[in-house]
Amino acid sequence: MSEKPVDNQGDLPPTGVYDTPETEYVKSTRVSCDGGMTHPRVWLQIPEERGWVECGYCDKRFVLEDGAGGH
Repeated sequence: MSEKPVDNQGDLPPTGVYDTPETEYVKSTRVSCDGGMTHPRVWLQIPEERGWVECGYCDKRFVLEDGAGGH
C-alpha cells in the first residue's frame, strides 16, 4: 500500500499553516493521484471505516464524501 506510516489510524491529521496539502472530496474508495504529473500515477484505497487517505508522494488528501463508498 502506498500510504505513509503516519496515516494508519484516526481522524484527519492536523495541517500546518505552511504546505497545507490539497484536499479532494471523492465518491469512490479507489482513487488515483499523479500530483499534477509531478510523480508517477499511483492508485490509493480509502478505508471506508477511516474515510480518507493521503498520497505518499505529494500528500494530497482524498476524503470520501458522506454516503459514498465502493468503487
